[in-house]
Amino acid sequence: MRLMAQMAMVMNLDKCIGCHTCSVTCKQAWTNRTGTEYVWFNNVETRPGQGYPRGYEDQEKWKGGWKLNRKGRLGLKGGGRLQSLGTIFFNPKMPAIGDYYEPWTYDYSTLTDAPAQQHTPVARPKSLITGKNINIAWSANWDDDLGGSIEHGHKDVMLKNIADKVKFEFEQTFMFYLPRICEHCLNPSCAASCPSGAIYKRAEDGIVLVDQDRCRGWRKCVSGCPYKKIYFNHKTGKAEKCTFCFPRIEVGLPTVCAETCVGRLRYIGLMLYDADKVLEAASTTDDHDLYEAQRSVFLDPNDPVVMREAEAAGIPRDWVLAAQRSPIWALINTFKVALPLHPEYRTMPMVWYIPPLSPVVDIVRDTGHDAEDGENLFAAIEALRIPIEYLAELFTAGDVAPVDAVLRRLAAMRSYMREINMGRPADESLAEAVGMTGVEIQDMFRLLAIAKYDERYVIPPAHAEQAHALEELATECSLDFDGGPGMGGSGPFGEGSGAPTPIAVENFQMLRERQTSDTVVESEDRQYRQGRTNLLNWDGRGTPEGLFPQNGNKIPGQPGSGSAGSAGSAGSAGSAGSAQDDSPEERQ
Repeated sequence: MRLMAQMAMVMNLDKCIGCHTCSVTCKQAWTNRTGTEYVWFNNVETRPGQGYPRGYEDQEKWKGGWKLNRKGRLGLKGGGRLQSLGTIFFNPKMPAIGDYYEPWTYDYSTLTDAPAQQHTPVARPKSLITGKNINIAWSANWDDDLGGSIEHGHKDVMLKNIADKVKFEFEQTFMFYLPRICEHCLNPSCAASCPSGAIYKRAEDGIVLVDQDRCRGWRKCVSGCPYKKIYFNHKTGKAEKCTFCFPRIEVGLPTVCAETCVGRLRYIGLMLYDADKVLEAASTTDDHDLYEAQRSVFLDPNDPVVMREAEAAGIPRDWVLAAQRSPIWALINTFKVALPLHPEYRTMPMVWYIPPLSPVVDIVRDTGHDAEDGENLFAAIEALRIPIEYLAELFTAGDVAPVDAVLRRLAAMRSYMREINMGRPADESLAEAVGMTGVEIQDMFRLLAIAKYDERYVIPPAHAEQAHALEELATECSLDFDGGPGMGGSGPFGEGSGAPTPIAVENFQMLRERQTSDTVVESEDRQYRQGRTNLLNWDGRGTPEGLFPQNGNKIPGQPGSGSAGSAGSAGSAGSAGSAQDDSPEERQ
């Protein structure tokens, strides 16, 4: 047994309202820089739908993930080393910008500064990549809320096996939201695909990152990731991906997407697993058995043997206690209501989902029956095959039985708790029908419905004795470069975080100036401020570069020449002396 720890996430899809708050906050925190305009580490898809990039689930086309060869051994679906070397300068198995979308802004100054004229001026859409006029034809959530489903719905790869059962008419179809981030897999195919060895999985918590120093921009990781959650920054020539907000995780805080989630649908916790079993589980012959195979890799943190092995492996005691309280362990192995996304890719993903019961409940309610009655719900689950089969294509490689079991447990919880809330005796037969007890039903209800902050996010902080190792790893952050919000450079989130003008509100001229500049901060008084100011890591000694103007230059509207700031530390005697040399009018 080789015991390791892994940070993981579970999302309850019944709670997602499709507000995209998680996407926007992630965008502002991590990808608000030049070269990442089209990049969404977190995106929310409407299903049925094509996803982002569109058609990413068609691995017959993109060749992402793993497959079993004729000998039953695991290999990259995109080919081995020789095939990778042969296509290293030309790789056709990779989404183009049209499969993502060409990001755009608008020429706002044309609209706002146009002189009086007979016709209303138009702010034409401008490409954020080329700067030329474009016709908008696709975006990251183009089929949001089934928009355009009649025209594009049949292109959903998951409908390939059940297309004859789905009609894209609003009174007959179903929909739900699917938020996606990097899966931080136990068996990441992106890392195996990288010729440079730039992608690595942190031994401390299993988070998958990109070493920017090693990355050579071959983009094999983009092809190798079946979830297409690695992106290429065309400005830096490097690959970027979701970092699971590891600077926050290291201090016990949840990811930005989880912290800002309006529906409180995300759960974060620690899982213990046997690394020696990962290859065996990923090599399971039958795709339908991959879900249970991955569950068998996880170790019970309450098992005394596991606790001893964790101590021997150097896992801190409080991490083991956190694993015991982990909501991820409870949802996956105790209540068995969470399922992996596309286990058939054999990457062993660590972002799991609780499938939505909403389509079933809606159908029952539309028939005029009591949607909370257990018998009605169970009967609807048996009769309503379309959502279950679609969910099975997403979460269990097409096996309906596990999805049916999860929906039955969720339906039993809904009906059981309704009886209690109505002041009637609890119906224990509902719990027994799904192999649970009334106490387990109530525990599951508390976790899914009313869990507090510290129950949804059980994140053990990094230890002081690990600080040196984590500091070394931090220098290899996947976003650590000039202008990136990585852990390297000058501040905890990089100097590029919190740029003064976000992309969404800047005009086209400002955008072009920012894109063609080699610096992060651009302002109207750039002639007075050649450097950049970052007080987050200032130790209070000396003068931070860019805090004061250079000698002889004055900032418009400010008294004094600024020479005081350049002489020694702020507030020093030299500063005071320079201030005394100013005229009374200037001092006032």
